[in-house]
Amino acid sequence: MSWSPCPDPVPGDVQSVDAIETLIVPRAVDLGEMEVRRALPSDKRQMVGPFIFFDQMGPAEFLTDQGIDVRPHPHINLATLTYLFEGQIHHRDSLGTDLAIEPGAVNWMKAGKGIVHSERTAPERKASGQRLFGLQTWMALPENEEESAPDFMHHGKTDLPTVEAEGLTARLIAGSTFGAASPLKTASDTLYADVTLAPGAKAPIAANTEERALYTIRGKIDIAGDTFEPGQLLVLRPGDEVSVKGVDDGTGDHARFMLFGGAPMEGPRYIWWNFVSSRRERIEQAREEWRRGRFETVPGDEEEFIPLPEGKPKIMRAQGGVYYP
Repeated sequence: MSWSPCPDPVPGDVQSVDAIETLIVPRAVDLGEMEVRRALPSDKRQMVGPFIFFDQMGPAEFLTDQGIDVRPHPHINLATLTYLFEGQIHHRDSLGTDLAIEPGAVNWMKAGKGIVHSERTAPERKASGQRLFGLQTWMALPENEEESAPDFMHHGKTDLPTVEAEGLTARLIAGSTFGAASPLKTASDTLYADVTLAPGAKAPIAANTEERALYTIRGKIDIAGDTFEPGQLLVLRPGDEVSVKGVDDGTGDHARFMLFGGAPMEGPRYIWWNFVSSRRERIEQAREEWRRGRFETVPGDEEEFIPLPEGKPKIMRAQGGVYYP
């Protein structure tokens, strides 16, 4: 597979250098089992394309008899995508899906009008212990898809196209770039790729998607002479082609980052707890339905559930200032 390179920034050309529109440093959230770094939503940016929630899980080291136990909980009007670098998560949902999420695979769960799922460490993994490192993202659905039927799609690591050229390796999770396209069918224009760069190698980021961002995972990258460390979200300026270079720090380590984005939604979304919607009243309705036990249960995981947060919900529709339950 091949892709067209983009030119390096021209010295003195402000437009070629000012490539970063917004820099977001994720905030740490302690979930008990491990620390999560949340990049979206933030007070600087609610969404990038359809991406409204972007969490880095770990890296965490689970010893014997340890693991994650996220009990059954509901979602509406969004889709989730779990992507792992290390470890394994056992996913179950109210559609009857029952599978292990493995590194490099795509696991897309569309909540639509409502779905319930759980995420746990399998008993055999707890017995041996494991490292866990990955990303969990939520994508808002277009208004005409919010109340669609729930769905789950899985594509294994070998099902996803991989581009290799001149020190660059990119796996296409969703959408099209670098001359390749993912088989995942999303609800709207969505871009998501796992990119690795050798020291000194370059990745051309085309401007063929309206909103784009990078999330740095490992090593350092250089954009127009500025160096960025792991654990930063860089929103790129719309319409600009950008060249990302792997920094040679003397260790020989490759840099790794996620490229993501897509077409923006029709407008901001309301967000509260596990619910996302274009309509505030829909979140109120879902809250009452979960309280009354009107969602479907998860086959094989019916005994437990996560109750609603206590107190009156504070639901916000925000561009600057989003409520985090």
